[in-house]
Amino acid sequence: MSRDGAAAPGVTAASPTEAPPTPALLVIDMQNTLVAIAHRASATVAAVAGLQARARAAGAPVVFAQQQDEELVPGTEGWRIVPELAPAAGDTVVPKAAPDSFLGTELDTVLRARGVTEVVVTGFATEICVESTARQALSRGYDVVLVADGHTTSVRPAASGRYAAPEASVAHHNEIYRNLRFPGRRVRVLPAAEVDFGRGTPS
Repeated sequence: MSRDGAAAPGVTAASPTEAPPTPALLVIDMQNTLVAIAHRASATVAAVAGLQARARAAGAPVVFAQQQDEELVPGTEGWRIVPELAPAAGDTVVPKAAPDSFLGTELDTVLRARGVTEVVVTGFATEICVESTARQALSRGYDVVLVADGHTTSVRPAASGRYAAPEASVAHHNEIYRNLRFPGRRVRVLPAAEVDFGRGTPS
């Protein structure tokens, strides 16, 4: 909300009687092969690990979307989720084969079975699987929190053509989501430290 009480860009104001959100943490493609080429890998892993601990302590679902394809072959070391973020008992791992974590997967079924209304989005890569999944979550009726320091993209050499530098790409997508209006949905960008699974993430 702005200081004058109006909703900030990209935010749908909740009514005073509206039920708080039921959030789930979604961790996308934080796998050994991908994290090895990620910008700010250690910091991103640490941010997501902190979110996992808080989500589990609050009883919020922790769901992993795990890419599998010809480069990420199930059962191989590169395909595995990084040890720092390894799924715990009670977490759910959803295999996927496309940038959209909902496409051809059980993700929507898993979330609805847990009564989830808000998806807290983290993972790799910002412009591809994170972006595709966040947009689809909105289209499927979920509110979205994009964790500003909880998603990242690949390290790119200066001579990589027309790709934006990784830090610029992350900042760009955070700004897009801060200003994204989506009818009937609440869209927010929060640092990991401000996501509260116990009371619903703050307005």
